[in-house]
Amino acid sequence: MTVDQRIIVPLDVPSASAALALVEALPQVSFWKVGLELFVSAGPALIEALKARQKRIFLDLKFHDIPNTMAGACAAAGRYGVDLFTVHTAAGKEAMVAAQTAAIAGAAAAGVEPPTVLGVTLLTSIAPNVLAEELRIPLESTSYVLQMARLAQDSGLQGAVCSPQEASQLRRFLPADFALVCPGVRPTWASSQDQRRTLTPLQALQAGATYLVIGRPITAAPDPAAAFERICDECSTAIAP
Repeated sequence: MTVDQRIIVPLDVPSASAALALVEALPQVSFWKVGLELFVSAGPALIEALKARQKRIFLDLKFHDIPNTMAGACAAAGRYGVDLFTVHTAAGKEAMVAAQTAAIAGAAAAGVEPPTVLGVTLLTSIAPNVLAEELRIPLESTSYVLQMARLAQDSGLQGAVCSPQEASQLRRFLPADFALVCPGVRPTWASSQDQRRTLTPLQALQAGATYLVIGRPITAAPDPAAAFERICDECSTAIAP
């Protein structure tokens, strides 16, 4: 993959019209993320609109429920023909196994390629003190993320979502074809905002990230197309296609 194919831009807007306007304004972006706000607002019709424009889609709904409910939701998501979608690893192994099996079955029933199901390890907005003091998890964040990523792999999932700061450790313990999708990526010239465990795009790729999720540094920039190209240029100097 080239650098531009490894950057996923979130459609963090409230409506289908706003989302498609952003897609049209950034034709060089091939991979878009549809999250909770937009999917609840626009529904599956937006997925079809993106597919009609030959875009790759990361459906980031972070399913987290009992195994039977997870299976039903993932079977439905599998039918959309998206490239990636997410479930929470905290739902446990039984739920993740059910999610993976159902996603494959849903895709087969619809005659589309099955998605890569990703396990969300720990939200990038959660700082280590929050993990310890609020969630009462007696592990360092890096150890917790590794445990949850391994659980995702053991459950048959094909990848995980982690902060870029954990990517290098995960790469030491997980197969090369296990996808690592990293939000919380911020260029040096952009604010970290509500992200707590960040690296620059180049650092994240060097750490072993497969895909980078980069939103506001691109979409909130005065010139979003120029910001996207700047990130690609900064990364391509050291990352081979």
